[in-house]
Amino acid sequence: MEKLTPNELAFIALANEYCHALENALDNESREEFVGKMLKLLPRLYITMGDLERDPYTDAYIESALEEDVYDMVRDRVAQVMAEEDIYLEVFVEDMKYSDTPISASISENLADLYQEFFNLIHSVQDALTETQHEMLCQCRINAENYWGQTLCNVLRALNAAYYVQ
Repeated sequence: MEKLTPNELAFIALANEYCHALENALDNESREEFVGKMLKLLPRLYITMGDLERDPYTDAYIESALEEDVYDMVRDRVAQVMAEEDIYLEVFVEDMKYSDTPISASISENLADLYQEFFNLIHSVQDALTETQHEMLCQCRINAENYWGQTLCNVLRALNAAYYVQ
């Protein structure tokens, strides 16, 4: 019987920890504490994702389980914690090539987008067979390469500025 690798288990655990951190963003936590937590979690997620197996032929489907009101609640909680630090200038956007004006992005929206990816993964793998879990994790790696990996890197840069640049 096949088991998940330690790295796959670590990625699921980190994704779960990340989701809980965002769900509890306003619970007796300062902006500095929250941002510090994100600066520790996000690089670990990125590194662990990079060690997941890459199977471009996987046909796994990660079910969309997150309801819009929960997404909005998470985004709003993070926006409240980040306050005036929530908006940052984004340079890694395709439209930036054609724009004469700066393009802004939102830490809260970026973190909520990552939350959606990880929430859906956790929801999908929790009752799946091990082989299916493995395939979903391969799909998550593909999703990272195509979408959320860049989002994670971009928001990490903004969080770093909010934490260290006074």
